[in-house]
Amino acid sequence: MTKLISQTGATFRLLPIIGALALAGCSTLAPEYSRSELEVSNSLDQHPKIHSPGLSEQYANQVPWKSFIQDSRLTQVIELALNSNRGLRQTLADVEAARATYRIQKADLFPQLDLGLSGNRSKVSSAEISTTYQAQAGLSNYEIDLFGKTRSLTSAQLEAYLASEETAKAAKISLISEIANAWLTLAADENQLSLARETAVNAQQTMEITNKRLQLGVDSRIDVASAETIYHSARSDIANFSTQVAQDLNALRLLVGEPIPEGFLPQYLPNSEDLLSDVPVGLSSSVLLQRPDVLAAEHTLKSANANIGVARAAYFPSVSLTATGGLASNVLADIFSGGASSIWTLAPSLTLPIFDGGANDANLAYSEAQQTKYLAAYEYAIQSAFSEVADALARRATIQDQVNAEQALVAAASRSYDLSLARYKGGVDSFQRALEAQRTMYQAKQSLILTKQADLNNRITLYRVLGGGLAESTDLLENNGTPAT
Repeated sequence: MTKLISQTGATFRLLPIIGALALAGCSTLAPEYSRSELEVSNSLDQHPKIHSPGLSEQYANQVPWKSFIQDSRLTQVIELALNSNRGLRQTLADVEAARATYRIQKADLFPQLDLGLSGNRSKVSSAEISTTYQAQAGLSNYEIDLFGKTRSLTSAQLEAYLASEETAKAAKISLISEIANAWLTLAADENQLSLARETAVNAQQTMEITNKRLQLGVDSRIDVASAETIYHSARSDIANFSTQVAQDLNALRLLVGEPIPEGFLPQYLPNSEDLLSDVPVGLSSSVLLQRPDVLAAEHTLKSANANIGVARAAYFPSVSLTATGGLASNVLADIFSGGASSIWTLAPSLTLPIFDGGANDANLAYSEAQQTKYLAAYEYAIQSAFSEVADALARRATIQDQVNAEQALVAAASRSYDLSLARYKGGVDSFQRALEAQRTMYQAKQSLILTKQADLNNRITLYRVLGGGLAESTDLLENNGTPAT
C-alpha cells in the first residue's frame, strides 16, 4: 500500500493546489458583526441606600450556586435534580445534537478522500479472457470555497450550537431556581401547617375554659360559639395546608425526577442568612450581557448574520473538483509490488448561476429579514433582562422593612392576646376582645411566614436574573469545550 501511495503522485501533487484554492476562500461575504448599543441605564442599582455585602460585583454571574445556597439539604436536592430532571436531559440532548450538526457541516470544509480496490474479469467473443485490477485513491465533488459559502454555513451551525449551549445553561439556572422556590414553598406550607395546629390547640383550650365558665354562669352561649369559630377555622386551615404540603412535595419530586430522601426535606422555613448568600448592589448593567439567555440570543443573531453570507455567495460561481489516481494491472500482485501502470483522472467543474427566477434574491431577502428579526430578539432579551433585575431590586429595597414591620406586628399581637386572655380569665374583660386578639395574632403570624418566603424567593430571583452561577466547571457537558472555528 505504501507503493500505491508513492505511485499516485500525479494526483497528490494536486493537493497543494486544492489547498491553496481552499485558503483563497477564507473570507466570507457575511456582513461584519458588531453589538448594538441599547439605551439602558449603566447601573442596575435604583436604590443606592441599600447596602448588600454579599457576592462581589465582578463575580455576580460567575459564583457557583453551591456558594450561593448554604443549606446542605437544599444543595443535595438540587444535585439530585441536575442529575435526574427529564426536561434538563432533553435540553442537554439538544446541545449534543447541535454540536453533531456543526461537526457535520464543518466536515464540508475539507476534501473527502476515498481509497478503493476493484477487479474485473471478462470473456469476449474471441474466447479471450481478460483480467484487470485497479487500486485508486481520490476525492469526489469537492467544492472549493472561493466565496466563503461553506465557511458561512459552518459559522451559522457553530453559532446555532453555541446558542443551544447557552440555552442549556439558562435552563440549568432556571431549574436551580425552580427547585429552590419549590423547596421554600414546601417549607413555608409546613410552617403554616404547624401554626394552624398550634392555633387549634390554643383555641381548644380556650373553648374548654369558656365551657366551664358557661357552666358556672359566667359566660354566655355566644362566648362559647365565638370560641368555636377560631377553633374550626384552624381545623379548616390544617386540612388545607396538609393538602398543600402533599402537593408541594409532589411538585418537588417531579422537578427532581426521583424520590427525595426524608432528611433532605425542610420542616420549617429557615432564616434568610442561614439559607442564602446575599446579592450585590451597585452593579453595572453590562453584567446582563453575560446572561445565558442573552448570549443565546446573540449567538442566534450571529448565525443569521452568517446565513446572509451564504445567500450572497449563491450569486457567484461554484467550482467543484473530482480527482482520482492509482494503479492498474492484469495481475493483482503487481499492484502491490510496483509492476502496475499508473492511472489518473482530473475533472474540475464550474457552475455559474444565470437565471433562477429570483430565487437567489428571495433567499437573500429572507436571510436579511431573519437577521433583522433576531437583532430585535437580542435587543429585547437585553431589555427584558434589565427589567427583571430592576423589578427584583425594587422588591429587595423594601422587603426587609416589611419583614421587620411584620415581626414587630407579631410581637405586639402576641402581647395583646396574652393580656386580653389574662383579663378575660380574671373576669376583667369580655371574651370578644380576647377572641379578636387571637385572630389578629394568627393572621399576623401567617403573614410573616409569607413575607419571609417572599424575601428568600426574591434573593433567588435576583441571583437568577443576574445570570446565576453554575457548577465549578464552566462546561455543561463532560468534555464539551467550545469547538475551534
